[in-house]
Amino acid sequence: MLTRRYVLAGSGALALAPGLRAYAAPGEAQAGAPILVVLFLRGGMDSLGVVAPVDDRDYVADRPAEMRLLADGDKPALRLDGAPAGHDFRLHPQMAELHELYRDKRLALVHACGLANGTRSHFEAQELIERGVARADGATAVRGGWMTRWLASVGQGNAPAFAAIPGVPEELAEHADTVCAADLRYGMNLPGGKQAASVLKNLYAHGNGPIEVAARRTLQGIALVDGPLRLPDGKIAPYQAGGGATYEDTEVGRGLGAVARVIRMELGIRAFALDMGGWDTHENQAPRLANLAGQLSRALHAFHTDLHDRLDRIVLVVMSEFGRRLRSNRSNGTDHGHAGVMMVSAPHIAGGRLHGPWPGLASPVLDNGVDLAMTTDIRSVLSELMTGPLATPHAPATVFPAFTPKKVGLV
Repeated sequence: MLTRRYVLAGSGALALAPGLRAYAAPGEAQAGAPILVVLFLRGGMDSLGVVAPVDDRDYVADRPAEMRLLADGDKPALRLDGAPAGHDFRLHPQMAELHELYRDKRLALVHACGLANGTRSHFEAQELIERGVARADGATAVRGGWMTRWLASVGQGNAPAFAAIPGVPEELAEHADTVCAADLRYGMNLPGGKQAASVLKNLYAHGNGPIEVAARRTLQGIALVDGPLRLPDGKIAPYQAGGGATYEDTEVGRGLGAVARVIRMELGIRAFALDMGGWDTHENQAPRLANLAGQLSRALHAFHTDLHDRLDRIVLVVMSEFGRRLRSNRSNGTDHGHAGVMMVSAPHIAGGRLHGPWPGLASPVLDNGVDLAMTTDIRSVLSELMTGPLATPHAPATVFPAFTPKKVGLV
């Protein structure tokens, strides 16, 4: 459902557009070009509870058994081949589906990722990452979100993007043509349905002021995605996922299902963003993290199964604003940390490997003595994907100005 928040957020972005431009016809905007999908895990995923070296003496000493991954017992964590030598890295036992993607070399992991600022604020960390800068003052030196700049760098600045959330995410800030819908099962009608759409269409049919332009482009966005959803009688067609895939009725299941459906429509959309919340596990972490990890794993596997015939074009990135502390707190949870793990699925990458220098978990090498230290800048991962599977080698210099990426080894 398209929300009022989108209309208002879109109006602000659209006011910056140089003029009204009709959306491209389905498939017209660089058909067959690589597609970027970014899933943001809001709240700060405890990466050391998802991917960790189970044989590390500091890991064992500093975390209670119920909050760390285990090598044996009733629910042993899943072994990760291709990890740094000398370490027994494992994946959360609830992520068997994700482990399958990793074993099949369709998924790569990059640990100890983050930004150099080390902020523990959700809002600041999210804004910096989504803007693609490392310092708060850097946000004023760039325009829009990093995905917005990537679209502009590949000549898609006026092409539609899709966000499977109620409003425009910061990654796509100032991208005038972002279509937002958290759930496509009910279509994209405005409140009031066809009658409201007809009234708005007539009301804003003329004039080139920012409100008129924003309204027309909003209605175009609705029509672009809503039209292919419907049967001749106007009802929403049930989604037929590819490969027999099924999506759970969870935030991430609905979101990835919506993204997959729009990708299958072949509308020429190249940038997709979505969220999964709930990762701020300050208390009672073990069962909450197990539930979230399972939901994420099953949704990502369904997405890959659904789009099996399009995976040679899709670059999927999963990230969070920061990791969490090595040591637990008094509420059986973990507090805001620094570095964390990124997940990447893309064609022609070194999948089935855990990338990035591992800093260790001994107190002298922890950030501020409490957090996993950052050894890989998130922007280096994104830059490598741009030069590799996204086939936009010139993009990093524009998307991340004044930043020099380091080799990660994904491509």
